[in-house]
Amino acid sequence: MIEARHLRVLRAVAATGSFSAAGRELGCTQPAVSQQMKALEASVGTPLLIRSGREMRLTQAGEALVRHAAGILSGLTAAEEEVAAIAGLRAGRVRLVSFPSGSSTLVPTALAALRAAHPGTRVSLEEAEPPKSVELLREGDCDIALAFRYERATGTRDAEQAGEGEWDDLVVRPLLTDRLVALVPERHRLARTGPSGSVAIGDLAGEPWIAGCPRCRGQLVQVCESAGFTPRIDFATDDYPAVVGLVGAGLGVAVLPQLAIESVRPRGARAVTLEPAVRREIVALTLPDLAQVPAVSATLEQLGQAAARLG
Repeated sequence: MIEARHLRVLRAVAATGSFSAAGRELGCTQPAVSQQMKALEASVGTPLLIRSGREMRLTQAGEALVRHAAGILSGLTAAEEEVAAIAGLRAGRVRLVSFPSGSSTLVPTALAALRAAHPGTRVSLEEAEPPKSVELLREGDCDIALAFRYERATGTRDAEQAGEGEWDDLVVRPLLTDRLVALVPERHRLARTGPSGSVAIGDLAGEPWIAGCPRCRGQLVQVCESAGFTPRIDFATDDYPAVVGLVGAGLGVAVLPQLAIESVRPRGARAVTLEPAVRREIVALTLPDLAQVPAVSATLEQLGQAAARLG
């Protein structure tokens, strides 16, 4: 195996014409230069220098190696500088995947703070709901995944996600707990409940429903069935503003995470507290090795601070 330090010595010997002059240029002794040249020749398995008295010249193999050494050493120097920049957060790239309500609330605050602190770090953003976002992380298609998992009204996680060891292979950064709220038209009989009051999910049993993303839809059905009824879902959409618009137009009621309400102005709709409480745990996930990458670690830290501000 050819070592970079040996290549540097060979180039110095070729440029100066002697071991002693190469030693002076490199800041080492003549015997040290001689020893490293012997080690290099042993590595390549052929002589690189022809010694004649005090003079020495390169063999054909030596000339070839010197010719390639310039490119090898310059490439290595560039690599060292790039790695140092990434380690020092002067450069770097983070691929972030988030669900929509996280993209509109947590992500902007976190990335603005990250850019202010480390302007050389670039972050790309794609949207995906869990479990797809978690799959992207495990498959190497992103560096951080924002994800969530629901709790039942009893406080246990939903059946789809409650399996032991679900995220054991990942680094889990808890961010916040997001409570679900009921969304009703502003002239609805339950809209008068006010901010201090609450409604039971069963009070909405006879209403037409607007459902959200597939996972949220499944959670809605589960919560309603635990209250003794199956919701009549008239509309389903992954777009939170569309859900709010449909409720505001008086076409039904919905249950949305509080985080989704934060990013949408609910015109014509009123959010009311839902009982029993249903919550979802919001986390940032990454792989153990990625957690050691400075840019990834800094992004996780900023996401945590953004969540603390919302909380």
